[in-house]
Amino acid sequence: MKWNKRDVSPVAIRELAERFGLPLLEASILARRGVTAPEDVMYYLEDDPRFLHNPFLFDGMEDTVDRILTAVDEEEKVMVFGDRDADGVTATTLMVESLRSLGLDVRFRLPAENEKYGLSRQAIDEFAADYGSLVITVDCGISNHAEISYAAGKGVDVIVLDHHVMQADEPPPALALIDPKVPDSGYPFRDLSGCGVAYKVAWALRFARSGLYKQQVALLNVRPVNDAYVVEAVRMSNLAEAGRLTETIVPGMVELDKTRLVPFLRDRQIFVWDGELQKRLLAKALGKAAEVNFYDIRQDVARVIPQSAGASLLRLSEISKLGKYSDRTPGELDTFASLFVSFALRTSGINTESDLDALQLVALSTVADLMPLRDENRILVRQGLAAFNRKPRRGLAELMARQNPTGKRIGAIDAAWQITPVINAAGRMGEPETAVRLLLSDDASERAACADRLLELNQERRNLGASCWEAMYPIARSAAEAAGGKFVIVGDASIHRGITGILASRFADTFKAPAVAATFMPDGTAVGSVRSARGFNVKGLLEHCSELFIDYGGHDAAAGFSMTADQWPRFVQMAGTYLSGVDLDSAEEVIDVDAELPHEYVRPDLAELANRFEPYGEACPQLVFMARSVPIAAVDIVGKTEKSHLKLTLDFGKHKWPALWWSAADKYEREFNLSDRLDILFKVSKNFWNGVESPQLVIVDARRAER
Repeated sequence: MKWNKRDVSPVAIRELAERFGLPLLEASILARRGVTAPEDVMYYLEDDPRFLHNPFLFDGMEDTVDRILTAVDEEEKVMVFGDRDADGVTATTLMVESLRSLGLDVRFRLPAENEKYGLSRQAIDEFAADYGSLVITVDCGISNHAEISYAAGKGVDVIVLDHHVMQADEPPPALALIDPKVPDSGYPFRDLSGCGVAYKVAWALRFARSGLYKQQVALLNVRPVNDAYVVEAVRMSNLAEAGRLTETIVPGMVELDKTRLVPFLRDRQIFVWDGELQKRLLAKALGKAAEVNFYDIRQDVARVIPQSAGASLLRLSEISKLGKYSDRTPGELDTFASLFVSFALRTSGINTESDLDALQLVALSTVADLMPLRDENRILVRQGLAAFNRKPRRGLAELMARQNPTGKRIGAIDAAWQITPVINAAGRMGEPETAVRLLLSDDASERAACADRLLELNQERRNLGASCWEAMYPIARSAAEAAGGKFVIVGDASIHRGITGILASRFADTFKAPAVAATFMPDGTAVGSVRSARGFNVKGLLEHCSELFIDYGGHDAAAGFSMTADQWPRFVQMAGTYLSGVDLDSAEEVIDVDAELPHEYVRPDLAELANRFEPYGEACPQLVFMARSVPIAAVDIVGKTEKSHLKLTLDFGKHKWPALWWSAADKYEREFNLSDRLDILFKVSKNFWNGVESPQLVIVDARRAER
């Protein structure tokens, strides 16, 4: 195992610390992780949903909202069609709840048993026969070109809400499409989960019920500069900036109707800050005859945002966070626009307590679908998990009463181990609707029954996985050896469809190589999962073999496919040739070190620092610290069935720490002894025992220190 402590400039660390008011240690961690751009730092330091991207940046959002509002007006029947995994289940739940809040007649459907992924003709036929007229896909749909065309022929409109990569040259012929990975989507962040995309639509629908939806607004500000006046304006549409204009006017040199202001502001409601002042400044700049009809919004904003009361835009600019996270100094108009958006969100009921149930679903989906924890995903997950820990929403409360009866605080990693696998199990075992009913039902007894059933399904899945692993491991080992350790491909009819992903992941982890696990279905198809290892991007493999597939899709690290079973031998040959030619990362595992700590820095408040960098997960692994020449105070070998782990007490001087080193019992007395000192890499974790939470270290790697 290679220890990699990246060199960073002390000057860059100090600049980062001073600009953002950070301790030097935190600044050094951010710098070592490459988080130095102001907009990236913002998502590590801020939790306010105000920093989330505006859903109306999606090019198709207005079309989506308008079509749903038409369905409300016409009292249409709507079907939400989702995927069977945790992301699809949460996205389906969120979308159904959002549509029902509008009064719509909504039903949902997910692929069950051996049904294939994505929208099906059978689902369309049954829905159309019941006089349904609008289908909304969530976490699927981007590859359903034929099915969407078929729906149109049945008089059924389809809106696609997805987050998968578009495989075809053209998007599907949907009435509207929301997918951040589609080229020219307009959205600035590509890595939302499927439920995250559904949340953006739900947000837009809530905003559409406010008086500001589609309202053409302009914010106007005049300020003196030397012997002239700067007149600046920004056009806003659905709280998104739609254009800016700045005019520098020397008094007596130009009339209002000769400026660019008139066409820029025409047919828009104009807002200003401090109307009396703006009126005087406009008169000085353009003459008393110049009239601009505007509304002074300052008092309205002050009632909602009290800290703005009585303050000028200049003063508010000085205390605004905008400059902190921007490469340019924000002006008065920037501050005005930010205030207007915050005011509009609060008065529209956006980013309030009503959002918290939805954000819990988004957080779980983001963790479950291995979405990178960067950009706005960090706020979505932090806010969602915080709400979950305060008061789990319906369904999740019943699940956690069984999974976490002690009430331990749940972080992103805990969610990935305790919650999302149980939700995933429903789909893997052919009953995804059970998970949706758990999250949607108003009946407490039904939710309790669904929670019990999910735990049963999860245990069945685990039993299947264990027995299948025993059977498939020798085959996988032979396949890996035959491939020179570069890849693993296993296909067998005895593999349950619901565990191909689990099996592929375990192959990839065990053999440190890209892995494929597939099963052969009774209908003559082969269904498989692909998992990454050593930096391999699985999309390249799927694109290389795309001519063989009925359907395929996924993410950089995990994907799936289906094909006719007779194509399997050709797939094995094509995939093997492709994977043999790929340069994988070094076979030696590399551990990135976030900071080397003197012994006196390893104190209890180190756990608080680790908490500040949560959530941890994809693209944001747990902090790894290094300490050198640490004395060992005690060593115990522990384990329930096999004594395979080490429990150490490490002496850092003023503080002694308990430390766990998993699967390392064989290292004691072979690589080090009690009398030795250790150089260690470690994470800070928490031990929860008898209702008491205490910090502990988890050793990632250790070596005998040089004397």
